[in-house]
Amino acid sequence: MNAIWDLIHTERAALADDLAGLDDEQWHRQSLSTAWTVEEVVAHLTAGASTGFWAWIRSIAGAGFKPDLHNQRRLEERLGTTPGETLAQFRQTIDSTVSPTGTLPAWLGEVVIHGEDIRVPLGLRRAYSDEVLVTLLDFFESSNFTVPSKARARGLTLVATDVNHWVGTGPEVKGTALDLILALAGRPVPAERFAGSGAYDFDARGHEPSQRR
Repeated sequence: MNAIWDLIHTERAALADDLAGLDDEQWHRQSLSTAWTVEEVVAHLTAGASTGFWAWIRSIAGAGFKPDLHNQRRLEERLGTTPGETLAQFRQTIDSTVSPTGTLPAWLGEVVIHGEDIRVPLGLRRAYSDEVLVTLLDFFESSNFTVPSKARARGLTLVATDVNHWVGTGPEVKGTALDLILALAGRPVPAERFAGSGAYDFDARGHEPSQRR
């Protein structure tokens, strides 16, 4: 548990550092999530790192058990009057161990996936550790916790060519660990980045509605 918290804290700190040099146009650019701007994604991450189990229960119940409404309300609470204030609030949560549930790989996935939602449109790159990538590939292949990632992986062997790791059984899908993880999370990854006899089927399962969160 402590090891995963360490990974979460490291990724939050790295994202905060990447955000430090953004200008106003970049802060208001559409994120890969499509539902939110870069600044709104950061506020969403702050909200997640500030909401414990009972606060989450009260919030989701107050939103009529509508996750999108719950997320939007909590996000708006964490938006600063300027992007600088939004970033400052996020920095305050870097070492937080607050989470809505104890499923820690999901919250590691939260900061990595949303980190990519921010970095990809901005042309930023993050060199994730093998430990982060293997943890998330294992988690997303085996769980439908927040997205139907297990369903997308069903009946396929996902081979991460850059970390010498594979999960699942069935026709192979070969790609980088990050590309496999992003596709499992419903993010758009060009089909040509995947190879293997299961690549076409994997790509077909990855299509999502336009409003990703």
